[in-house]
Amino acid sequence: MDFTFLIGQALTNGLIIGLLYLLMAIGFTLVFGVMRVVNFAHGEFYMLGAFSAYVCVTKLALPFLAAVLATFVLTLILGWLIEVVVMKGFRGDELNGMIATIGLAMILQNGALMVFGPDPQSMPAVAEGVLALGPVMVPMSRLYVVAFSIVVLIVLYVFLMHSKGGRALRAVVQDIEIANAQGIRSQLMYPLGFGIGVALAAVAGALMAPVFSVSPSIGSTPLLKAFIVVILGGLGSIPGAALAALLLGVFESVANTFMSSSFSDMLLFGFVILMLIFRPAGLLGKAGR
Repeated sequence: MDFTFLIGQALTNGLIIGLLYLLMAIGFTLVFGVMRVVNFAHGEFYMLGAFSAYVCVTKLALPFLAAVLATFVLTLILGWLIEVVVMKGFRGDELNGMIATIGLAMILQNGALMVFGPDPQSMPAVAEGVLALGPVMVPMSRLYVVAFSIVVLIVLYVFLMHSKGGRALRAVVQDIEIANAQGIRSQLMYPLGFGIGVALAAVAGALMAPVFSVSPSIGSTPLLKAFIVVILGGLGSIPGAALAALLLGVFESVANTFMSSSFSDMLLFGFVILMLIFRPAGLLGKAGR
């Protein structure tokens, strides 16, 4: 097969996957930045998002865009409530907060298992057909994923950079004591940050629901990839997470094209270990956070 076609296809698929990793990782970074807690339930919110889109499209006959918007709003409210009711007592408590999110992950996964059963579910593709970009063929359904992901990222950027609430949230992520000294009501930023963080994971799941099957166990792999992206990018660094997500997506896609998945995974984790040894703060992270 033509090498130009293979590398072009791999780079295109890698950028698509990287955008989804980016949504997951920014949400993960946002939750950690605000609460200083590693959210082990992040993958389960991805799973909830996928099931939310599945129910909205196949049971309620909503358009896919409406399903994604409904997923964002519902999981934002759910995340807000979980932070206020469950996670409030674990703010800044890394160990107990981590244990709490592991318990939350088990509750969410087993709850989905009871409601939807263990069998994978599938939903119709968002769009039919294929777009030819020179020698590269891109399914239209994946172009929708790209378009929706970019829109979500632009809206998030505008909110964080140009709104009062977004600036307050960034201030809390950077230094909560200084934020409090400047009069920012950090008590409101905790549920807001947690809600937006898990809603981004849910949107990533909703966008992938038409591409892959949906089941209660689909959250583990995205959670692992979010971990890798956050480590590579630098814990707490949103620009670092963005860079690492795109690099990881492209690396995975290119590696899986030219070698076995097990060998590419070995290379990936070897690179992560070397990164931790020689640059523990990550690509754009700051030492001593």
